[in-house]
Amino acid sequence: MAENGSCCTPEGSCHTGGGTAVEVGAVTTTYKVTGMTCGHCEGAVSSEIGEIAGVSAVQAVAATGLVTVTSKAPLDEATVREAVDEAGYELVGLA
Repeated sequence: MAENGSCCTPEGSCHTGGGTAVEVGAVTTTYKVTGMTCGHCEGAVSSEIGEIAGVSAVQAVAATGLVTVTSKAPLDEATVREAVDEAGYELVGLA
């Protein structure tokens, strides 16, 4: 990850956004992640967490540092932490 050297503006203008559908019976958990500054950062975190088995949706918001994850069952925080670390950011914990 380039240190704050991104193709995006500080407002995250390259982020395309989009809604997240909620599944019936799904578990939604919100985490606090530090280091995200733009849409590229949001995409990197979302991509890594999205690879965790059972995850159906991820919405990362750089402006707030919040990452909302929808999954079939509760996730192990250590697994989420590993995914966030792999993306180059730090999981603070549950929001």
